[in-house]
Amino acid sequence: METFVGSWRKSVMEVIHHHHHLFLYVLLFVVYFFACTESLSRRDFPAGFIFGGASSAYQYEGAAFQHGKGPSIWDTFTREHPEKIADHTTGDIADDFYYHFKGDIALMKEIGLDFFRFSISWARILPKGKISGGVNQKGITFYNNLINELLSQGLKPFITLFHWDVPQALEEEYGGFLSQNIVDDYRNYVDVCFKKFGDRVKYWVTINEPNTFSIGGYVTGIEAPSRCSNYIGNCTYGNSGIEPYIVGHNLLLSHATAVKLYKEKYQESQMGEIGISVQSFWNLPKYQTVASIKAAFRGLDFRFGWFVDPIIFGDYPEIMRVLVGTRLPIFTESQSKMLKAEKDGIPVGQPTAADWLFVYPRGIRELMLYVKKKYNNPPIYITENGVDDNDSLSIQKALNDSLRIKYYHCHLSNLLKAIRAGVDVRGYFAWSFLDNFEWESGYTLRFGITYVDYKNGLTRYLKSSAFWFKNFLQKENVIRSKPLLYQDSS
Repeated sequence: METFVGSWRKSVMEVIHHHHHLFLYVLLFVVYFFACTESLSRRDFPAGFIFGGASSAYQYEGAAFQHGKGPSIWDTFTREHPEKIADHTTGDIADDFYYHFKGDIALMKEIGLDFFRFSISWARILPKGKISGGVNQKGITFYNNLINELLSQGLKPFITLFHWDVPQALEEEYGGFLSQNIVDDYRNYVDVCFKKFGDRVKYWVTINEPNTFSIGGYVTGIEAPSRCSNYIGNCTYGNSGIEPYIVGHNLLLSHATAVKLYKEKYQESQMGEIGISVQSFWNLPKYQTVASIKAAFRGLDFRFGWFVDPIIFGDYPEIMRVLVGTRLPIFTESQSKMLKAEKDGIPVGQPTAADWLFVYPRGIRELMLYVKKKYNNPPIYITENGVDDNDSLSIQKALNDSLRIKYYHCHLSNLLKAIRAGVDVRGYFAWSFLDNFEWESGYTLRFGITYVDYKNGLTRYLKSSAFWFKNFLQKENVIRSKPLLYQDSS
């Protein structure tokens, strides 16, 4: 494989309102030393540029079987395949955000963040996955309380509707996203969310990284629902050559259906924006040869274009049609038109294991310039960007996360250069606000700017990087020698 020198993983979310927005998510892993020396502050960014923290339901909430929530495929996967989680853990409790959210929002306010990105658990709203199975009012109440608390503390919600946690009931009934039956059930679910929360929510992500979900769940089987061919991995069921394309197709149809619903029924009155987040790499050719350059762009087409091209052009990339052949589903004419209603947007995704990601800070700038040139400079929000530590570090070393500070400094510096080159970037979210359950890596990796002490009551400690952000965001030379201790007793 001669594609990669440095690879840079991220996701872009296209948003439709009066104009088109892209939300770009980035999660990177450091494998070599880097440093940026130029000064940097919030004042350097355009007026109105927003900064936020990011999360997802299964990784944060806990309360997995409480207050009427139904099981998701991740609840099932972590129980049936503990050997596929690095430390054999689950997200049953995770950060216990379900009960600690008020204190956590207070910390976000302490740092000075503008937005908080979180996902809604489909099975917490519809325990059986379907409207006919009943709406869980306690789930509605939780998300209403979360949204209201954010707004009361001066932060705004940025909501993902599906972040990989398919209700287990739908997986058992018809195979989840392997069946087009899920399109109608997903539409009914998001209709409830728009109706109940849309009066206060102005940013919606339909689906988080459909390609990462398709690959991890249906190619390698290392993530829920753990389906793959025997020649790929250790799975009981699956077909790695066919199923990911079927799942991807149904994810695209679900996305398009949700966007159509929102635009026709809610957008005019709620005045919000909606789009999709899709994972990608930024690939550099190993050699400046025709074959190597083609390999780099072929890699982009198979990750980025897999979900971008149907939304922009109404069909998959030509190279996928050629190489995948009849295994790639066909869009009907009406489906193609529905997808193309979102022209000028690009979807791009998120990793769970960080050991194969490479830091290339300049990549963020190069990707921004690529999007500007190829897609007519749409507005972009980077919805997640972060770096991990190993859980083996002592609390003291984990809190003194100087490498994470250098990481954020370098990527924000390169992002600023892209902005100054004319790229329309409008926001940036750190991944993640809290240490959390990192999918198949369990709790062995820590991406948070806030440390969670899993052994001692889930106590939160702001890391040095959190104080760096506070200084950066407040435009003041704030120096804190000791981390803030926070313990939520609720």
